[in-house]
Amino acid sequence: MKFLDQARVFIRSGNGGAGAVSFRREKYIQFGGPDGGDGGKGGDVWVECVNGLNTLIDYRYQQHFRAKTGVHGMGKNRTGAHGADVVMKVPVGTQVLEEDNETLIADLTEIGQRVLIAKGGNGGFGNARFKSSTNQSPRRANPGEDGVEKSVWLRLKLIADAGLVGLPNAGKSSFLASVTAAKPKIADYPFTTIHPNLGVVRQDARECVLADIPGLIEGAHEGAGIGVRFLGHVERCRVLLHLVDGTSENVVLDYKTVCAELAAYGGGLAEKTTYVVLNKIDAMSDEDIQQRTAELSEASGSDVMLMSGATGEGVENVLRAVFAMIEQDRAAEQAVDEPEADWSPVA
Repeated sequence: MKFLDQARVFIRSGNGGAGAVSFRREKYIQFGGPDGGDGGKGGDVWVECVNGLNTLIDYRYQQHFRAKTGVHGMGKNRTGAHGADVVMKVPVGTQVLEEDNETLIADLTEIGQRVLIAKGGNGGFGNARFKSSTNQSPRRANPGEDGVEKSVWLRLKLIADAGLVGLPNAGKSSFLASVTAAKPKIADYPFTTIHPNLGVVRQDARECVLADIPGLIEGAHEGAGIGVRFLGHVERCRVLLHLVDGTSENVVLDYKTVCAELAAYGGGLAEKTTYVVLNKIDAMSDEDIQQRTAELSEASGSDVMLMSGATGEGVENVLRAVFAMIEQDRAAEQAVDEPEADWSPVA
């Protein structure tokens, strides 16, 4: 399945049905009063978060969504039926934005979450509604209210526990393939990965979701290279794994380039817990490993983990550190969500 994380769609809620002008006409009833029914309400447009989706590719082939018009009112005080709603199904992590692509309408982060984005028009009143003591046979009825018509943007930000960041060809896809069942494209050239990949990591009866983000380059926060929107996919991650290619000529420059892009993008990326990992140690001498580890440690101000995604060396240690941080973050969230127990004594 192809990956698409942004789509523009046109939506229109249904018009309300018109009210009816009708009078009771039956045998032996000389003066039948007004009995025109109301029109039905127009259909609404909803966005619903469902399980089993991880892309917006469906909205590349269908960009127009129109709810049905309400049925017009009828005689004998019969109200028209409501127009059918339209439900747009999206994956977890989808944001709905106005046509300017900046104003947020809704952020869907849970399965089953449902948001109304265009309300259908109300049905018009039939002439029975206008009967009064001074007007026993009104000949007027209201038309239905018009629906809402506009364009909106759908933007997907993947929800993962951990995100892989780094320059192109840093070994992110190889690491994802070695620890999950995901099968990203792997090759020895930059920008092999052109869209995010997700995989489930399992270790010691624990699970987490790992996201492989396309390689960042200088100017990525302004849209250079793969594009700025891929940085949004690491906004929701609990922890970041910053992979640095150990065979690079200047590992410190590589590290600082990615850090600068994360900070320039904003969204709290620079403040996230980040583990710095020196990758591809299988292709390095012991002397180079020591030297570049020291350089990276000094530049990042933290310990540097060593790993080879190709041979699996050091992978277990990296995963244990990631799981420890994820569990700590989950425990903190659970403590906030749980209400405090009331220990006040019973009178």
